[in-house]
Amino acid sequence: MSRPLLNSALAGMGTTIFAEMSALAAETGSINLGQGFPDTDGPAELARAAADAVLAGRGNQYPPGPGVPELRQAISAHQKRFYGLDVDPDTEVLVTAGATEAIAAAMLALLEPGDEVIALEPYYDSYAACVAMAGARRVPITLRPPEFRPDLDELRDAVTGRTRLILLNSPHNPTGMVATRDELTAIANLAVERDLLLVTDEVYEHIVFDGEHIPVCTLPGMRERTVTISSAGKTFSFTGWKVGWVTGTAGLVSAVRTAKQFLTYVSSGPFQYAIATGLAMPDSFYAGLAAGLHRRRDLLAAGLRDAGFAAYSPQGTYFITTDICGLGETDGIAFCRSLPHRCGVVAVPNAVFYDDREAGQTQVRFAFCKREEVLAAAAARLRQLGR
Repeated sequence: MSRPLLNSALAGMGTTIFAEMSALAAETGSINLGQGFPDTDGPAELARAAADAVLAGRGNQYPPGPGVPELRQAISAHQKRFYGLDVDPDTEVLVTAGATEAIAAAMLALLEPGDEVIALEPYYDSYAACVAMAGARRVPITLRPPEFRPDLDELRDAVTGRTRLILLNSPHNPTGMVATRDELTAIANLAVERDLLLVTDEVYEHIVFDGEHIPVCTLPGMRERTVTISSAGKTFSFTGWKVGWVTGTAGLVSAVRTAKQFLTYVSSGPFQYAIATGLAMPDSFYAGLAAGLHRRRDLLAAGLRDAGFAAYSPQGTYFITTDICGLGETDGIAFCRSLPHRCGVVAVPNAVFYDDREAGQTQVRFAFCKREEVLAAAAARLRQLGR
């Protein structure tokens, strides 16, 4: 054929790094600290609720397009409980196939070809693909070690007459940065001043160790210009269920729903009832989630430092970004491809999350959402690198 088969907007993206590294883990029998999924299931009562829904025929056929009422009401109650937000479950909540679909639907709904989207890099890889599929152009603001704070002056200077929205992720994957109230206020003020939209990816909202999670939509002037995205997978350790959601004003949610209905249409029927149960779990569950991951963060960080990595301790999420220069290495992609063969551990190179690959060339990300004995075994294997 005379023309490429792949749409030019997606040229060069290929298979995701997560698929590549997880396949390598399976091929070599390595400990997989690359892809961010837990190695144990979430609360048993949620699994029972999902099974009961299936057996009772709840959600086995197409659920309502916006999501089942029970889940939309639970999401509304969650936003009120944790952030004091009043969200109408009928018009201001949309259930999606995970946060990934929510991001895609938001980009397709809100962007026109030629629009510019400002995003913090390194960024979750689907951001680049979704912006490209919408025909827009991403404009990266680079987070730099060791603190990975956003440069607010650089952000302001990046806004042009073509800027449509800021795509913000906090707690931030992969660096673990949690934006402060002052940083978010500055971003909000800029959005109001320049009439920008914000799309906020808040899937790690309950996994914060240092600082606090502050939804941007709670700040003055931001309710009417913010699309807030979250999901159940990271909070409840059922990543395969793919239950996410969008909240915002009725107008914004309606726009996102218009695009979403032509993607999956609906999904995850019985699991929606189970996540409604999960969102009502007591405060002790949410506190225990953060405390357990905090402990595992410190365990893996200590092991990585013992092995010769520079480990940047994250404020949130369940990822640790490291630097491999202390090991005499300079190419994170080559390092990650060789690591399973060298010591039986899989990680992910941060360079693939940057437009400017040199900025992340020596950074490698490890996931610590695993059992403590698995993290200890991985640390022991990694210490072999220095021998």
